[in-house]
Parts: sequence; C-alpha cells; structure tokens
Amino acid sequence: MTWLGTFVGPDHPCEAGEPAAYFRREFTAGDGLRRATLHVTALGIVEPYLNGARVGDEVLAPGWTSYRHRLAVTAHDVTDLVAPGRNALGAIVGEGWAVGRLGWEGRRHHYSDRPAWFAQLELEYTGGRAEIVATDGTVRVGTGAVRANGIYDGEEYDARQEPRGWCQAGFDDTGWTPAVRVDWDPGTLVPPAAPPIRRVEELAPVEVITTPSGRTVVDFGQNITGWLRITVTGEAGRTVTLRHAEVLTGGEIDVETLRTAAATDRYTLRGGGTETWEPRFTFHGFRYAEIDGWPGELDPEAVRAVVVHSDMVRTGWFETSDDLLNRLHANVVWSMRGNFVGVPTDCPQRDERLGWTGDLNTFAPTAGFLYDVRGVLGSWLADLAAEQRERGFVPFVVPDVLSTPSPPTALWSDVAVSLPWALYQEYGDEETLRRCYDSMAAFVRQVEPLLDEHGLWSRGYQFGDWLDPDAPADNASGGKTDRHLVASAYLCRTTRQMARTAALLGRDDDAAHFAALADRVRAAFRREYVTASGRVANETATAYALAIAFDILDADQLQHAGDRLAELVTKAGHRISTGFAGTPWVTDALSRTGHIDDAYLLLMETGCPSFLYPVTMGATTIWERWDSIRPDGTVNPSGMASLNHYALGAVADWLHRVVGGLTATEPGYRRMRIAPRPGGGLTRARVAHDTAHGRVEVAWRLDDGSMHLAVTIPQGTAATVVLPLHPESHQAEVGPGEHTWRYEVPRAATETFTMDTPLRTLAEDPAVWRAVTDVFAAHFPGVPIDARSPEAAGLSLNAVMGFIPGSPEGVRHDLVAALAAHREQK
Repeated sequence: MTWLGTFVGPDHPCEAGEPAAYFRREFTAGDGLRRATLHVTALGIVEPYLNGARVGDEVLAPGWTSYRHRLAVTAHDVTDLVAPGRNALGAIVGEGWAVGRLGWEGRRHHYSDRPAWFAQLELEYTGGRAEIVATDGTVRVGTGAVRANGIYDGEEYDARQEPRGWCQAGFDDTGWTPAVRVDWDPGTLVPPAAPPIRRVEELAPVEVITTPSGRTVVDFGQNITGWLRITVTGEAGRTVTLRHAEVLTGGEIDVETLRTAAATDRYTLRGGGTETWEPRFTFHGFRYAEIDGWPGELDPEAVRAVVVHSDMVRTGWFETSDDLLNRLHANVVWSMRGNFVGVPTDCPQRDERLGWTGDLNTFAPTAGFLYDVRGVLGSWLADLAAEQRERGFVPFVVPDVLSTPSPPTALWSDVAVSLPWALYQEYGDEETLRRCYDSMAAFVRQVEPLLDEHGLWSRGYQFGDWLDPDAPADNASGGKTDRHLVASAYLCRTTRQMARTAALLGRDDDAAHFAALADRVRAAFRREYVTASGRVANETATAYALAIAFDILDADQLQHAGDRLAELVTKAGHRISTGFAGTPWVTDALSRTGHIDDAYLLLMETGCPSFLYPVTMGATTIWERWDSIRPDGTVNPSGMASLNHYALGAVADWLHRVVGGLTATEPGYRRMRIAPRPGGGLTRARVAHDTAHGRVEVAWRLDDGSMHLAVTIPQGTAATVVLPLHPESHQAEVGPGEHTWRYEVPRAATETFTMDTPLRTLAEDPAVWRAVTDVFAAHFPGVPIDARSPEAAGLSLNAVMGFIPGSPEGVRHDLVAALAAHREQK
C-alpha cells in the first residue's frame, strides 16, 4: 500500500485533562462511484466519521501495539456513505495509549505528545478512474463535547458543547485551526493482525443499592471490562457522574484495587429530551458503578454495562456437577475476556493494564483452549520480536512502556519460546514457529552465556514463584522456593522446546546445539537440586511440581518425588502454597504421580488460600492474590489486589485435560488421548473444544454405579480412549464420529476408620486425613500434625488425645463425626 496521507494533529502538545481533538476535511466526489475504501488509524484512539455517520463498529481503535514498529490501519468499505458532490470526512481522536498516562510511574507521551489522525480514502469510479482523499494540510482541528479523556481516569463529555454538523459538508469551521503535520514513519503502518475490539455483550443491573452513606450504586453481578451506557432525561447542564469499582466493602464502593486510576466518567446533559451516552475513549474494570447527579429516581432500565474486548471466537467449554467448580471455570473465562482488550494484560482496572509476559506465559495453554487467540497473540508476538530486536532483551511488558531495561528472567522473558510452542501445540501450524524462530533463538542464546560454570541459571534478577501466598506482603518475589531453582527448572523446559522447534524446522545445527544445552541444564539442575532418590531441594510444592512436570527427574525418581509432593500438599491442608510459577503445574504433578485424590482435594478446598476460596467470597473473575479479599471482607492492602487477573486461572488447563479428559497427543489435535479421571465427588463432567479439524466433545457421568462416556471425534482425527474407572482398564482406538460406552464401575471397598486406627493408616487415605487435620486445625490453629514422622506414625487418635491437656470432648466429638462422615461418603 502506498500511503499519500500524513498524520495531522493540534498545533500544541496535549496535557492531561485537555479536550479530545476533532478533525475534519471536505472533499468532492464525482458521479459513477464504484467503490470507496477508507483506511484509518491514529496516535490515540480514533472514532472516524463520514458525512455525519460513524464508520465501522470497532471501538478503542487502533488498539495497542508496539506503535513505533507496527501501527494497525483499518480498512472500511464506505461506498454507501459517499455521495456525489461535497462530502465531509472527520474523526475524534482521544489520548489512548499513545498519548495518555500509562504505567504506575505516571508518565505520559510514550509514543506521541499529541493525538494525531491518519486517513486515506480511495475512490474508484467506473471506467477505471481513481482518486485519493487523505489527511493533509487541508484538515482543520477543533474541540467538542469530549472535554477530557484517559485510559485510566475516564471520560468527561459535555453534550452542550458538541458542534452540530461538525462532520458534515458545509459546517462552518472558521473557528477551528489548521492541523499540523505530525512526523511518523509510514513504514510502521500495517494491516490489523488481530480481531478488532468490539462491544460484545450488554449486562442489565441485578440490583440498585442505596449505600449506608445514601449513595446510589448499581450492581451488574459480574466483574467486567467495558463501560456504562446511560439513557437519561434532565435539565441542561446537569452532570451525571459514574464511578467504577470492583468491590463493595462496608456497603460502599471500594476503590483500593484501582490504585491511582480515577475510573470516573462524567456526562453533562444537553437538555431538551432523552439522551443516550456511553464513553468511547476509555474503559474500566468493574462490577459496581456509583451514580451521582441522576435526575430523579434511577430506573435500572436506563443503565447497561457494555462488555468490551477483542472479538475472538470462543472455542472451549467445560462444566461439571459441582457449582463452585463451574463458577471457578466461568471466572477464568471472564478474566480472559476482560484482559484481552487488544493486548493480553495483567488487569483491566488499575493504573497498569500492561502486557505482562509472565501472566500470559502462565495462562497460554488455557487461553488457546478457550478462544481462538491466533490473531491477538500472533500480533502480540510480532510486537515482542520487534521490541526484542531493538532493545536487545525481551521486555517484561509488551508493548514496553517501562523506564528501565528488563533482564532475562524465567517464566517472563521465556514467553518468547514457550508461547509460540503452546500455539503450535494448539493449532498445529509450523508457520507460527517459523515466524517466531529468530526471537525464540535469540532469547535462549542470550541466557546461555549467563549460566554459571555448572550450567545453572544462578545469577541475576528473577521473579521466582511470584505471589507465593507465604511471601512477605511487600516482596511478591520472596516466596519459599529459591528463585534460581525456579529459573533453572524453567530453563530445562525452554531449552527442550527450543531444540524441538529447531528440529521441526530443519535447523539441524541449531537443533543439535540446543539439545546439548538442554541436556546440560537438566544435568546441572539434577546435580544441584535433586538427590538420587528424587528428593528436591527447598522441599516446596513448587520445586517438586516443576521437577516432575518439566521431566527433569528420571522415571525411578518420579514416585518418590510425587509422594513427597503429596505430603507437602497434605501438610498445607490442601490449601495453595504456590505462586505464578508453581500453580499451573502442581495438580498436574500430583495426578501424574498417582495422587489424583490429593489433586482433587487441592482443587476443591474452599479455605483461604485455595482455588475455590474466592468463589465462596463471591468472586466472578480470577484474583491476583489468593486473598485479594481477605476473610473479613476487606481488600488486601498490599497495593496488588486486582480482582481480575487471569494468571492463577491456569488450573483450567488441568480441568480440561484431566477432569474433562481431553489432551492433544499431536499438535493441532490430529491425534488425541481421552482419559477422564473422575474424583472429588464429581458425578459428571463435560468438555468441548473446537479444534482446527472440528469439534471434540467428551462427556462422562456416574449414575448408580454405572459409568456413561460419550465422545465425539471430528473428521481427519483419531483418539485413544482410556475408559475411566473401567474394571479392566480398557482402552479403545477410535476414529471420527460419535462413540458411547456404558459399564458398571466396581464399588470401592470401604475401610472402617476409628479412633484406634494408626495415624499412618489414616494418612494413606487423603480424604479422611484431610477431615482429621481440618478438625485439629479448627481446634488448634497453627499446630501441625504429621502422621509420617517415626514417632507419630504408630499413634492412634485416642493416643493423641491422651497428650492433649484435659482431653476436650469437643475435639473427640468432631473427630468421631469426621470419621463417620467419611464412611457415609464411601
């Protein structure tokens, strides 16, 4: 595409709180128009108009990319909007990501010091004649109703100041000023690689609340990303203020999770009738909206929450017989939706909303299952590679607006390797690896000389097991697990992915080099951190989970490591003891080493911290911290307590593969393994996924001792089906079509546990041991009970009671009740 237009903007830099820029120019169209195509973009957020009509249905355009490398230009067919004679082309451009405040450092003007508009209208006439109308020195600029706007702080709109007819021919723009040229490299202009951001859904209020202070708050019942649309009638000059929040505390909105983001919109009425308005140059993360200044009593029908995100196609579904688990999965989906607004961000509500690499790396397999992310993440990877080439490192956030360099780090920087690999596994497209290969290899080659003489990644900054619940409140990277153990474990995974990628693409020399490097770092990890029997240094759930999941251990070490992991998980009361690095892998490591019951107990726990604790506290999205809302209902005061943060929702990948039972054994699901593993008291589960070949469905149901399994396989694929709980462990090889099985499930022998049963015997049954330890935790919080220590293993509960001063009957009563409840469940 040859660009004849230039970027144009106001004649002065834009400071915070200034009105949005209104641009216009007129042109003459001849007769015989065959096609008209408008190409448009901006430095800022652009809303284009032609002859008074809004062009297109995308919002927050052009989205956010690494603008200095790739700025998306959208093409619109506007043939029906162009008329013979005089026409007017216009746009409103807000600050957006290019001009406004970004990041917690409070800096502005990351890409431009003013909003700027670019447009090129191509007119094609019958007979082959063509004409181009573009932004140039004829464009004039003024202001209008959008009095202030910013991604973090919101939008102010005064309907009285909207210049009527400003984007129609004949408007008197003598009070406007000539736009000035804004220097910008036209080589950065590219077609969109990702789907546009759109209004995807609308939510009605579930309740209108009058707070203890007398304020009016609307609850939409769901934490979302987007804005409000209001319909209001009132006198001219009245201002309606909309303040957004994720949570109520003490009956009032709590803006703690927003940090310095004002997240407030204001609409000043024009008067004279019913007015409908919604902001267009901002977005918010919220469930609640406090509304002030409304004329008269608020009618719930007058307010709607507009859900906004990249218009991706849904491809994955999951549900079970357990309502809490279903809500957890729904929360994962909603958090993904709320954080895929052009860029895969960490959170959508506070003064951040950045494309953190670690969050996405953690969540990538889940994202690829739930939605078609080839466009959004393909575009993001192109930005990553461009900034990596320019800066010499993979930034912690992409696009990078941080003021300091990003040293190479595990789980964050190595997204350059693991994300392309995850996309290849999901879609089976080698072209993804080919496009990303230079970026992947550059990261690994950057880390290689940083290794110590033994082959360990033992130096430099690392995030470690970020947000381990036991980390100090003021040091999210200070978890239990040695951060360089985490780094070296992830490097084992990354180098192996790199070697396989090189081999797939026929880069034989690279494949040999990276394979040798993978062997070296694995050997170094084992020498430093693993005993011959399979015990892993640090003795943390994360350390064991990574060693098991990343195939660092030998086969004869796995069982010992898995047993030790199960002990640690049990000792923690089956509550979460892992952060960003370990959480995606701990259930996998347990189920892989024969501890499926412990995996389910970890999954189904509701105490804090746990997967389901936020659900019991009313969460409708995934939280940044396990205790972003503390048990007393207050917001965690750490300053990092987002209530919409998808990273810890990575457990959904395990739900899909192990509970639902669907795993791709060849990239792109050409071959699959279907092997549900029931547990946790679930009586049914269903998973469905639209693969590149068509929809796969797996549904199982336990009904009066019978297992019902139904599987649908698309054309061009095949699957190995491992029948769950089958008395003879039967497997079947199946091809395309629908397949069903029904068979009796052997009833497990019920072991009778009493107060005289040895602790070690009780501990061999994860569910009963969980019940016993819950009783002790309730009566003696913080006092551990270890059934595997030599001095305790032979003791019975009655013997333990003898050591308790006074032998309180309440403890005995609760223990007997717990054992009886276990027998009933069996």
